[in-house]
Amino acid sequence: MKRSVAERMLRLGIRDVDLDETFARSGGPGGQNVNKVATAVTLRHRPTGITVTTQDSRSQATNRKLARERLLDAIEKAEQRRRVAQVSEREKIRRRKSPRPAALKRKILESKRKRSELKKQRARIDD
Repeated sequence: MKRSVAERMLRLGIRDVDLDETFARSGGPGGQNVNKVATAVTLRHRPTGITVTTQDSRSQATNRKLARERLLDAIEKAEQRRRVAQVSEREKIRRRKSPRPAALKRKILESKRKRSELKKQRARIDD
């Protein structure tokens, strides 16, 4: 179920005063309407700096609605990426702090001993 634009804005804590909305003439199909009327909408969220431009429709009102929806999608994606980065950073720190299991430590040390023996034998052959 898709939420309304107002509900999503409220949930994300976005206010109308945080948005800069500018209008320009669209290009592409639409005939005289797009050549005469400023139907393209550019919406910018000042706190995050995210900007979207919409000129899909011949109607400015439709483009305004689409621009808001796309801006909210972009902000939600950015928020989700930020949360994922925070979680992965926390996990990275947790793994760094946790001690190595004893079995893994023994395995690493055994591997080092084998490598050492191999190098000692190689040194004897070279002499």
